[in-house]
Amino acid sequence: MKTLDQWLDEYSISHQNKTNQMLHKLFVPLIFLSALGMLWDWQYMDVRAAYVMAFFGMIFYISLGAGVAILMLVQVGLSFAILRFWSQQQGSIFLPNLYLFIFAWAGQFLGHKIEGKKPSFFKDLQFLLIGPVWVFAFAFRKSR
Repeated sequence: MKTLDQWLDEYSISHQNKTNQMLHKLFVPLIFLSALGMLWDWQYMDVRAAYVMAFFGMIFYISLGAGVAILMLVQVGLSFAILRFWSQQQGSIFLPNLYLFIFAWAGQFLGHKIEGKKPSFFKDLQFLLIGPVWVFAFAFRKSR
């Protein structure tokens, strides 16, 4: 299994351009939020599909270390708080999250067009879980 540094180093290869980096720091958290948001309305016996997705994601994050797990637990918690408030105000939040998801991915692909490199997840789908960590990588990267 790869270490956190190995994941981040490999992810960083296709994220060298400053504009692409800025777009990712803006849009990756929106993709994270909207992915959970599209699952928010789906539930069975008070267990939301978003909770199940977050649970399995957290297993991966725990394998990368306590710091990553704590950071992502905070991000999941903030996302759930936003989604809970949003759904209380609006009811179903699937469609606005679908639109946000599409918009944010368009921003990601624009960044990769500027960079001139394919997104990392074309190589390995686990990079979809690394993106949110990469946004905050400065918090755990070892000094080089």
